Amino acid sequence: MQWINKGNILITGLGLMGGSYAMALSRLGCHVAAIDTRREAIDFALEKGIIKEGSTEVEPALVSSADTVIFGLYPRTLPEWIKRWQHLFRPGAMITDVTGIKSSVVYEAQACLRKDVEFIAAHPMAGKEVSGVENSDDGIFRNANYIVTPTKANTRKAVEWCKDLGRILGCRKISVLSPEEHDEMIAFVSQLTHCIAVSLMTASENRHLADYTGNSFRDLTRIARINEDMWSELFIMNKKPLLDKMDRFLGEFREFRDALEAEDSEKMKEKMRLSTERRAWFDK
Repeated sequence: MQWINKGNILITGLGLMGGSYAMALSRLGCHVAAIDTRREAIDFALEKGIIKEGSTEVEPALVSSADTVIFGLYPRTLPEWIKRWQHLFRPGAMITDVTGIKSSVVYEAQACLRKDVEFIAAHPMAGKEVSGVENSDDGIFRNANYIVTPTKANTRKAVEWCKDLGRILGCRKISVLSPEEHDEMIAFVSQLTHCIAVSLMTASENRHLADYTGNSFRDLTRIARINEDMWSELFIMNKKPLLDKMDRFLGEFREFRDALEAEDSEKMKEKMRLSTERRAWFDK
């Protein structure tokens, strides 16, 4: 895994995830540069030693000197950036990303990409309920899951390269899924949970809930502090799988609600036993 120290790394989009990648790789001794539209983000990252150099403009020298480019952009922006600026990529450069949606991003990006550059997509299952490079934390990768989403356009070498990146960051479980499998799974384990958290917080106007609640409500609603621009974009781009998971959840919730109305304790206990059994899978 020494490959990571052999060249320059460019982070495009220095938000929470891009900044956390930069922090982790800089601490490993890599030369990390960044491009972000926010001057404050670049200045903060430079001051804190998260990056070695950065710009608010797409400087040809920064792009052409990069052996590795990591995209921390919003999903709709990523293919457009590649179409506009790929002429600056160094031949043989490796490109990856952190986006939470794949099918509607990966194929478009690969279809327009030069043949001497390879884009291998990935998704670190890590994050925080805050945004911006100012909240960067390379500890979020420690023991996190990391998903590589190759297509037929990718080489075996690139897949292994991307898996190594996940290991270098400190991720525990490295999985390989197709973009479609990824989006189906992410609709349930990430997007649906954010929808539930948002709905819980919007279901009550009581400003004093924080004075009464216990850890269960805090845990369930931690992710309700949400970047509305990014998550609404992710939801719409994964609309079909997410609607399916929402409908399934509504069906289960309706069954539980009806069991309570009927005082059918056995039905409720059955669901509780099943949920306890399935939650135990996470504790192994």
